[in-house]
Amino acid sequence: MLQRRQFMASLGAATLFAGSNARLALAEQKTTLPFENGARSLVTFPQKRPLILLTSRPPQLETPFSAFNEGPITANDAFFVRYHLAGLPVDLDPDTFRLGVKGKVSTPLSLSLSDLRNNFEASEVVAVNQCSGNSRGFFNPRVAGGQLANGAMGNARWKGVPLKAILDKAGIDASAKQVTFNGMDGPIVPETPDFIKALDIDHARDGEVMVAYQMNGEDLPFLNGFPIRLIVPGYYGTYWVKHLNDITVIDATFDGFWMKTAYRIPATDCACVPPGGKVAATVPINRFNVRSFITSLADGQKVSAGKDIEIKGIAFDGGYGVTEVTVSADGGATWRSAVLGKDLGKYSFREWRSVLHLPKGAHDIKVRAINRIGQTQPMEALWNPAGYMRNVIETTRVIAA
Repeated sequence: MLQRRQFMASLGAATLFAGSNARLALAEQKTTLPFENGARSLVTFPQKRPLILLTSRPPQLETPFSAFNEGPITANDAFFVRYHLAGLPVDLDPDTFRLGVKGKVSTPLSLSLSDLRNNFEASEVVAVNQCSGNSRGFFNPRVAGGQLANGAMGNARWKGVPLKAILDKAGIDASAKQVTFNGMDGPIVPETPDFIKALDIDHARDGEVMVAYQMNGEDLPFLNGFPIRLIVPGYYGTYWVKHLNDITVIDATFDGFWMKTAYRIPATDCACVPPGGKVAATVPINRFNVRSFITSLADGQKVSAGKDIEIKGIAFDGGYGVTEVTVSADGGATWRSAVLGKDLGKYSFREWRSVLHLPKGAHDIKVRAINRIGQTQPMEALWNPAGYMRNVIETTRVIAA
């Protein structure tokens, strides 16, 4: 476990995150995401390689897409960063940190990091964390919110304590309906609602939701939630509360802003409405839909004509598990099955590979995934006014010469 001085040293200059005049260590590189107003800087924060800057206060950093070609596990220093509130807990002391468990419980708890590591049986899960607005920049008509490309996602091996074990130790009251989660990041002005999320009690106690203290075999990076965060496998990242320090069991449906008003999707089977249309009713965003990407080719890349070309990529869904990936080299007219890589678990990226033999000319290469219950991706992008849950069949255009 990191001692306080080790933690602060690994964080670097804590003042980097504090104050409206904090300065970033900007790299010289620039990048342009493939949509209107897509010019971005690459910046370096403590514990991170250069990432794509969306905002600096609070830090919102997108993973350069090339990182996903490095393997099915996303390196800690490449993992995307998403905050809602600018008051980051840069002065936290891991030696005195406590996780409080209260509300409709028989025994309120105050757990140290040592308690979590030593007094509970540890579990591990490989799971994708994906921002609800991942790929929002591609929506047409465009929508408000962070204009992200496809890099607001990542896959890691998380280690920690099943939330069920913690709740069972506290003793859940029979009246319990939901559990709320709050972290140490906070608003700068009182009018901003604190970022608090909620899960139904049965979901919270399903044995898969986790309080994690480790990511890919190391302590969590600060910007990914040190010292502990909530892991909600298969669900969008809005539920994965960082710097978690408060768990409250309640006997009602939580009506805080970030559940009742924000992070809502149309209450339709597709979570969509006609482009530009209005939404009649909404529900809280929840489980991922199916996605797949080509990672080894960039859009517009030149390849050798008349030769075998191995391509690879990743696929995932919300927890049923990807069972097939198919690839088309003719814009979707015909499809061939790809070879799936090692299965790291139903919540993980699944690598895939295929070999193409392309004649001279331009080619639209498409990839689609199918999960265990037959769900796949739509040929045309679906739309909702929040810019959530994009999962269209992706197209990579290459030139064979």
